[in-house]
Amino acid sequence: MTAIAEPVTRLIDELVKLPGVGPKTAQRLAYYILRLPELEARRLAEAIVQVKERVVFCAICFNVTEHSPCAICANPQRDHGKICVVEEPLDVAAIERTGSYRGVYHVLHGALNPLEGVGPDDIRVAELVQRVRDGGVNEVIVATNPNTLGDATANWVARQLAPLRVLVTRLARGLPVGSDMEYADDITLTRAMEGRVEYR
Repeated sequence: MTAIAEPVTRLIDELVKLPGVGPKTAQRLAYYILRLPELEARRLAEAIVQVKERVVFCAICFNVTEHSPCAICANPQRDHGKICVVEEPLDVAAIERTGSYRGVYHVLHGALNPLEGVGPDDIRVAELVQRVRDGGVNEVIVATNPNTLGDATANWVARQLAPLRVLVTRLARGLPVGSDMEYADDITLTRAMEGRVEYR
């Protein structure tokens, strides 16, 4: 006989499947939800169901949206000749927050990761190649994460696009704004030095 009620155990079992949620965090979340007023708990459940029912992937860029094509792909004022390639939909939101980019996007939905069985067929590189092959694209900006997996993915993307003779660029790297140099790693400092620009 278990000391935990079956519905609570079931909730814990589902929560532990979420990324970054271990057994103890799942238990804390389950008991937090249990203590929520019924109306708030129903709102949470309804929000989860609506995400699954109403959110789709854009047929062009694969960003998350309620309508396909998404608002960015459907906007004639965006520069459709520039495609910024990112790993996840959250990366689109981060770049959009800067207000400095007016092109369109392509979301890969992951990065190459052989240790976890994520290969080229598991991310949306083929669809990107097809978009470029269809014409009208003059630059592909690869904005994958600046880590080993992101670099490997960026190199793979560039190799796939090489025969199409499109300009492929990579985001510049350097010191994050507001940080101290003493906390920067060697690779970041090296890239900051190599990517320096004229001071005006």
